[in-house]
Amino acid sequence: MENIGKINISIYQPVTENKILTDNVVLTSNRKEHIIERRGQAFFDKYSPMFADIVSDPDYIFKDKNKNTALAAKFVSDGEHSLYICLRLAVEGENPEYNNSIITAVFENNRRFSQRIKNNPPVYKRLDKKE
Repeated sequence: MENIGKINISIYQPVTENKILTDNVVLTSNRKEHIIERRGQAFFDKYSPMFADIVSDPDYIFKDKNKNTALAAKFVSDGEHSLYICLRLAVEGENPEYNNSIITAVFENNRRFSQRIKNNPPVYKRLDKKE
């Protein structure tokens, strides 16, 4: 298990009805393997250094269809894509020893992002971001 960073609990709290227990974010070896299998080693090597920044300072946060799960989005330097981290939140009522955990990472173009905004309004948007 690798410590990735910390979240600002207050901006993630609208994703869940239960209290978020910790600000710690981890990536388990199982989830790391999953990301590499789905996206490739080159993707992981290039974008995993951004994971901490994405979860700690996202441009947008969306509520996922899965309970207590957030999609943290950040636009990457080319301006044409965004990178999403699917983050399982550790909440009250679950094992208090759990941490927030990265489930997967997804790369998305701006066209798809526009569809996401239309279909699933964000629960958080950085103030300097425009749609």
